[in-house]
Amino acid sequence: MKKKRLIPILLLRNGWLVQSKEFSRYQNLGNPETATLRLSQWASDELIFLDISRNDIYDLRRDDLGCANRHTFLEIIENISKVVFMPMTVGGKIKSLFDIEKRLSVGADKVSINTQLFNDEKIIQKSANEFGSQCIVASIDVKKENGKYFVYSNGGQKREDYLPIDWAKKVESLGAGEILLNSIDRDGMKTGYDIELIKGISDVVSIPVIAAGGVGEWSHFGQVLSETKVDAVAAANIFQYSDQSVYLAKKYLYEHNFNVRPPDLLEI
Repeated sequence: MKKKRLIPILLLRNGWLVQSKEFSRYQNLGNPETATLRLSQWASDELIFLDISRNDIYDLRRDDLGCANRHTFLEIIENISKVVFMPMTVGGKIKSLFDIEKRLSVGADKVSINTQLFNDEKIIQKSANEFGSQCIVASIDVKKENGKYFVYSNGGQKREDYLPIDWAKKVESLGAGEILLNSIDRDGMKTGYDIELIKGISDVVSIPVIAAGGVGEWSHFGQVLSETKVDAVAAANIFQYSDQSVYLAKKYLYEHNFNVRPPDLLEI
């Protein structure tokens, strides 16, 4: 039986690794390269690296951090790929097949696309034909309003005319190989996943669904694995605040008989 994956999400904003809350409040956590090395050592199954910068400024303007300043997102990804020992998905500012090719060429194994899907729905078909569906992840951000779920783009700024279930079915039909499903309402809130939302999506599509948004304790991973059909659980903030966090999360799941890989620590 295929193992369930545990995937840290790293959010990059103007060169800094940041904590996010409801897609609107951000706190700097440090250098993304240092965090990536730790997450690799703690044996993450995969990594998701998302650029949420509003502009193209990535230089940290700091020379005292032990890492060279980078001037582009691609430079950061290329450097990070040297310390990553598991598959890495890269997302943010992807508008064309050329953008996808550039990210794959500097070390990404998969790409995550969100806003451009609404500007050019055929980008999924074109990129799946060019690179294979297995490396195309459709990112779906969802917010609940007056008891109803809506899909958002542009970093949670624009509401689209799609219900999440309809949009999930559509990206699957267009050739996406995987869905990254994130709840804007739960982002950074530590109250647990939106089980209703995740179950609704994972029940109607055949491609893998990665659940994200709201983790505050290890049991939240267990809850969504128990109550939905997701293939992977992902989180951002919780993995940044304790030593060996991925190892400890996986240890919790393994000891509670979830179908995950045994916990391990890598010597790098």
